[in-house]
Amino acid sequence: MSSLNFPDYSFKIKEVNGQKFIFDRLRRKYVALQPEEFVRQHMIEFLVEELHYPATLIGNEISLVYNGMPKRCDSVVYGKHGKPLMIIEYKAPTVEITQKTFDQIAVYNIKLKVKHLVVSNGIRHFYCRINIDDNSFQFLEKIPFYEELEK
Repeated sequence: MSSLNFPDYSFKIKEVNGQKFIFDRLRRKYVALQPEEFVRQHMIEFLVEELHYPATLIGNEISLVYNGMPKRCDSVVYGKHGKPLMIIEYKAPTVEITQKTFDQIAVYNIKLKVKHLVVSNGIRHFYCRINIDDNSFQFLEKIPFYEELEK
């Protein structure tokens, strides 16, 4: 896998019949090691280890229904009372982050109404804070620490 714009982390990786798998600490199981999954696992480690996000309050592959269609958020961070606070969308390092990526995460946010959106391909990370009242947003220079999310 390619080098990402994250600190170095150690992961449990195994190979079965020529296919590599990485251990997902949130789902507590090995999942196929695809480039997007490699980005996800790095982001989760970054949130937990560097920004003090409780691993128990982050979910991967969160299903929702929008306009009768099933959708799936890559990751959702929850508050201590179970309210969604942040949606994270991952792309493979070779995938450019475009307006289409932001449109995708915005659709999820119509349903979840979180104040924080993150989009990352492992090389470039974009963070924004949403004002739900007037549908405005502000790009931030960095992801906030967990304790700052509910403010």
